[in-house]
Amino acid sequence: MPRLQLIATAPMGLEAIVARELKDLGYTDMEVENGRVTFAGDLQDICRCNLWLRTSDRILVKMGEFPAKTFDELFEGTKALPWEDWIPSDGEFPVEGRSHHSQLSSVPACQGIVKKAIVEKLKQSYHTDWFQENGARYVIEVNLHKDMALLTLDTTGPALHKRGYRKLVTEAPIKETMAAAMLQLSRWNASRPLYDPCCGSGTFLIEAALMGWNIAPGLRRSFPSEHWRIIPEKLWTEAREEAFDSVRDDEPLQLTGSDIDPQAIEVAKAAAKSAGFGREITFNVIPAAKAKPEGEYGCLITNPPYGERLSEKNEVEKLIRQLGHTAAQLPTWSFFAISPTKQFEHYFGRKADKRRKLYNGRIECQYYQFLGPLPPRKH
Repeated sequence: MPRLQLIATAPMGLEAIVARELKDLGYTDMEVENGRVTFAGDLQDICRCNLWLRTSDRILVKMGEFPAKTFDELFEGTKALPWEDWIPSDGEFPVEGRSHHSQLSSVPACQGIVKKAIVEKLKQSYHTDWFQENGARYVIEVNLHKDMALLTLDTTGPALHKRGYRKLVTEAPIKETMAAAMLQLSRWNASRPLYDPCCGSGTFLIEAALMGWNIAPGLRRSFPSEHWRIIPEKLWTEAREEAFDSVRDDEPLQLTGSDIDPQAIEVAKAAAKSAGFGREITFNVIPAAKAKPEGEYGCLITNPPYGERLSEKNEVEKLIRQLGHTAAQLPTWSFFAISPTKQFEHYFGRKADKRRKLYNGRIECQYYQFLGPLPPRKH
């Protein structure tokens, strides 16, 4: 089986979390860069990583990287790569592009050159002048950065945060990948209660349930690379069987969410049921001020409203003060919140033990972590 250079793309600020996930899956030969983690793997690892990675956006095959200051260099560099190993004669191969700080700044022109070069290469292999492109889909990206061209094949399709359990979405959700990252950065594990007082469509709680039962987040969805000729069907079957065998659904979960919006709670219940956790997660329609988390040594994790308008800002300030008041009543609990509010700690009533800059979508936020005591060890 050929050794490949694979790329797990990462939301800004989460590269180290993606790298840690890869390490936990057994990958050691990796390089962490802005927005991506490059690692060595094979065809089986395309299947495994698409199924298992909770915090990455997508898995790419690195086809090649070379200097490209001119269209000629871009054309020849692209044509030299082994496209025929991957793309069959009926394959559909759209080209997407990006360019930053490069002399070749016209993205449509670069996409056109790359497409033309791949067509020329495939003509040599398949001895035809015409490609119908009515077969499996192979999305190619040319990424130009500081006059270096990186060419990749996308194995994932719709980004990995689209787990397959959500049919409806409420306003201003947090991506599943970001929710999983925040959970991994917290001290939560399945033996501890988890509460979200602004749960919206239930993302934190459903992601926690997937983690708590060790369910591969990609198990419910499909990927374009399942239809690629180069990847034998049995590799996908084996990867899914491995994932099914890893499930620990006998672990009791203590997961509760509440929200002031009844419609959001209905969406959350539907998503939890779709994900297989209709009985494991409790949802209530109550304002955050009346939230009463139960149990000891729990974790409260939330994405409170941001308050775009002035009238909303006062409400957000009040809500953060209420979260601080709740925290004061729960001395054994830990509290985690993502917010762009600069004076979050002031309103909450104490300094965070840890802060980390994260981006919720394009909004720069801080991930505030107020750490309570760890549960006593069981003898």
